[in-house]
Amino acid sequence: MTRALVVHPGPEFSVADVYRGTCRGLAELGVDVMPYNLGDRLTWGSVAHLAAADGSFIKAFDDPEDVYGFAISGLYRAAMMWWPDVVIFVSGFVLDQQMLEVFRGRGIKTACIFTESPYEDTRQLMVAPAFDAVGVNDEINLERYAELTTALYLPHAYDPKVHFPGVSTHKSDCTFVGTGYPSRQAFMERVDWTGIDLALAGNWEHADDSLTQYVVHDLEDCVDNEDAAEMYRGAATSFNLYRSENNGDVADTGDGWAMGPREVELAACKTWFSRQSRPESDATFPMLPTFSSPEELGEQIRWALANPDSAAVAAEQAAAAIADRTFPNNVARLLQACDL
Repeated sequence: MTRALVVHPGPEFSVADVYRGTCRGLAELGVDVMPYNLGDRLTWGSVAHLAAADGSFIKAFDDPEDVYGFAISGLYRAAMMWWPDVVIFVSGFVLDQQMLEVFRGRGIKTACIFTESPYEDTRQLMVAPAFDAVGVNDEINLERYAELTTALYLPHAYDPKVHFPGVSTHKSDCTFVGTGYPSRQAFMERVDWTGIDLALAGNWEHADDSLTQYVVHDLEDCVDNEDAAEMYRGAATSFNLYRSENNGDVADTGDGWAMGPREVELAACKTWFSRQSRPESDATFPMLPTFSSPEELGEQIRWALANPDSAAVAAEQAAAAIADRTFPNNVARLLQACDL
């Protein structure tokens, strides 16, 4: 039986959803999975205090780099004690490249599922050579990765245990789940939401009141993937709006080739949605409309609300188009890339 040590990305929410889906997908393939709880270790290292001689308490780690070092240090022990066939990182936000060299030198394969393409391709390309294989969620720079290591495109996937159609306790005319990046705020503030029951979820803490009035949870909170899917099932419509912010200089703005994870999840829930145009999305979802302005988005949502039968047909077709985009299929290809 293949043994896989899977490393949590650190942050929660969307990237952690990929981690959980990866673990489930591996288990469904019959792989023996050991999770490494990097996120919990980062949280502990960030808040831990030690008692001083005078009875006061001081932070265990003053420097964030020390927190990262502490959080990742247990991975070496986990790998050496359990001796997996492969160590799989999700996102690879926190890495010890010397540790990766030790793993590979001792015959343990290393792989990373990069979740931030094209926004962070600069960072990801820098660390890609440390792995035996990498999967990227947008193939716009796939050739550059392939020059450095074995690289493959792993499309955004859905978890059938989480993303499925059905009844919901949540009801809205339109739902959007995501982070309130400034570019998204600027766009959505120009949409005419009059008469539309809009539900927002995610990180909108720093948005203007014109948008935070629609957030369905406390602003300090966020929403996990199961709750997001519940909101999708109860929404008459939704939409996908890409951020334009990037975190490097390989890709200008947020332009990419691949569709986003929310599109796959919405389709799996059979929720009608409008979308911004990207090549993969256009090829996969020709039955769903695209918008290029706030005015178009508002008009399309109103059309879908007024034509629920036609919208339902399109949603059924969209679900069929992504039926094979599951985590077991993705991880099977990643294992094959690692010769496992």
